[in-house]
Amino acid sequence: MGLDTPADHLYYLPSSIDGNAAAMKNPPDLLPGTLDLLVLRTLTRGPLHGYGIAQRVKESSDDVLQVGESSLYPALQRLLLDGHVKAEWGASENNRRARYYTLTAAGHRHLAAERKEFERMVGAIRLVLANA
Repeated sequence: MGLDTPADHLYYLPSSIDGNAAAMKNPPDLLPGTLDLLVLRTLTRGPLHGYGIAQRVKESSDDVLQVGESSLYPALQRLLLDGHVKAEWGASENNRRARYYTLTAAGHRHLAAERKEFERMVGAIRLVLANA
């Protein structure tokens, strides 16, 4: 992210949830662990399949954050193996087979801890921006 980057330069994400490369100006870099935090927070509203999670993150962020399949599904698998989510097969809105993810009690606790740590990091970044 240099200052000499042309304003009209587009960045293409390698994978988007609909299978098309998405063009974005200056795609946001997520702090490590932020994707897990976003997925867990998204699942607090109830069970969703992968596409639904990606769409909710996109909509909730006013289309700023777009989670690609190449990032989302490994994160979901990691959360599943860690016991933070559970998964069941079901029918999607268009009657296709989809895997629905649900937040577990351990996932709720993990979300609370991760959210607290994230807020601490954001606070530290704000301090540096204000005082450096």
